[in-house]
Order: sequence, then C-alpha cells, then structure tokens
Amino acid sequence: MRFTAPRRAGLVAAAATLVGGSLLGASAQASVSQPDPSHLATKLAQKLGSRSAGAYFDQAAKKLVVTVSSKSDASAVRDAGAVPKIVPFSGAQLQKAIGVLDRTAKVPGTAWAVDPATDQVVLSVDSSVTGSKLVQVTSAAQQLGSAVRMEYVPGVFSLDGSGGDAIYGGQYRCSLGFNVVSGSTYYFLTAGHCGNIASSWYSNSSHTSLIGTTRSSSFPGNDYAIVTYASGVSHPGTVGSVDITSAGNAYVGESVTRRGSTTGIHSGSVTALNQTVNYSEGTVSGLIRTTVCAEGGDSGGPLYSGGTALGLTSGGSGNCTSGGTTFFQPVTEALSAYGVNVY
Repeated sequence: MRFTAPRRAGLVAAAATLVGGSLLGASAQASVSQPDPSHLATKLAQKLGSRSAGAYFDQAAKKLVVTVSSKSDASAVRDAGAVPKIVPFSGAQLQKAIGVLDRTAKVPGTAWAVDPATDQVVLSVDSSVTGSKLVQVTSAAQQLGSAVRMEYVPGVFSLDGSGGDAIYGGQYRCSLGFNVVSGSTYYFLTAGHCGNIASSWYSNSSHTSLIGTTRSSSFPGNDYAIVTYASGVSHPGTVGSVDITSAGNAYVGESVTRRGSTTGIHSGSVTALNQTVNYSEGTVSGLIRTTVCAEGGDSGGPLYSGGTALGLTSGGSGNCTSGGTTFFQPVTEALSAYGVNVY
C-alpha cells in the first residue's frame, strides 16, 4: 500500500483545520445546449444494457459517443441526443472476456476494464509482473484475441495511503474525502484500506486532537470507509472553497480534479469505469480509472468535477513528475452503502 494522505472534505478539529476534496458537477462539463453527459450515459446504459460496450465523451465534438452493435440501437442513441458508434463487440462479449481474465489472470500488478473508445478490454500490467506470472497473463490475453489489448504500465499498482489535509490513525496518515450526513449525525468518507487500519482518527501525528471514530470500512472488494465525527469537531459541506452540492457518476472522457496534501491539486480525465485492480493487498472492482497523477499520501481524498462528488482516491502507479494512473472508488456506491448524503 502507498500510505500517503488521501483527499478529504473540509473539517476543523481543535488545533487543526482539515479541508476535503470537492467535486465539480458533470453538468459543468457539458454545453448548456446539450444533454448532461453523465445523465445521458446512465439513461442509455439502462436502455441498451449489455448490447452496448459503453460510452465516452468526445471532447472535440462535445458529444457523448455510445457504442452499439445494431442499426436499431444506433437510431435510439441518435434520438436520445448522443452519437452512435457501431462496434464489433457487444458489452456482453467484452464482459465474457473479463470473466476469463478474472479466472486466469488475477495476479497482483494487473488491472482491466472496458475501453469503449476502442471496443476492447484493456489489460494493464505493471512492472512487478514478471517471469511465470507474465507468461500466465500474456497467455490469457492471447486466447481472447482482439477483444483484449495488453498495455505495460511503469511503476507498481499500490494503494495511496495519505493526502489532502492529513488525518492520522495508527501508524498511518490518510485523507478525508467528503463530509456526509444522515439525519442529525455527521460523518466523513475515506478509503476502505484506511478505515481497516485504525478505529480512531486524529488531526495531528501526536494523536492528541480526535476527529472521529471508524464506523465501518470495506476493503478489499470495495475501497470505502465512514468515520463518525467526534463531538465539537466542525464539518462544513465544502472541499476547500468549493461547495459540494451533489454526488454523481463519472463518465469516460470527463475532465476531473483530485486534491491532496502531498501533491496539491491535479487534473486529468476519466479513461475507464468498472475497473478491476489487483493490488498486492487484495482485488478491488468497480473503480474509476483516470490520468490524474497521485503519490503516497493521497488515499481517501476526493475526486471531483465542479460541485459534484465523484470518487475517493484508492491507488495507482506513477507520480506527479512523470505522470501516472490513479484509481478511485465511486462515491455514489459508498453513499448508498451507508445511507448518507453529501451536503
């Protein structure tokens, strides 16, 4: 795990102020004359189901492109206000390929997700996969033919463990993601691999200013946790100066921003959804993959677009000098699991 501070929503504790990440709404990305890409992608995904391999936002055309395998589905996509792209593989066929990889290529240092722009499953392999493990993974990819494309990623896929405005638990530093509420009780979200390591969280490394206590965490499988605020700790519904007003689902091609104490603010774009990553500590599925860089100290911190919360920093490879890949736990899944809302 790369335990370096994750991003977090603003919070003020005794002698320290913790400010978390802010998410900017997907609607801010879209032209006012065009349908919101996030809402449109969700609507068409529900309509097309496994007949589509997914959608992505074409930044040049400012239009959502949706993959289809029939003329009738292409007409439905056009009628909804998006651009259809007829491709050879349906979503069902690519999910079948992913099922094969789940059974035959699940070794630490690998990751996979559907790339709707190329209508393929992208199988990523980091520098730790060598020898017989590399032979195993390569063989699995070759058996699936053109449905799978292998790519080699510099560095090692690892969990980011601290970032944003730091929170301290046990011997580790992580970051607060977003402040959330249920009824009259206030919490904050962070990464599940952070929630697993400590029951109490503090605003300082000497562990004298209590922020809150871990209520629940989920890792591996997922990567989210929820912490109950201690009495008297401030919990504004902002990330830095950004007011978080909603939570939403990311879409491929969306411009996004991540914030953290180690590397500051960095931006990039979403390159895949429903990403599976095989960390050495365990496998996590359903992640958002981005081109945003991160370094040790960024786990749990926020991914955002406008005033909309999108994700919690999980892990990745590379750094903010040469660039890298970072994965995020979708925040909507955590909100649903815990029955809480951003505010």
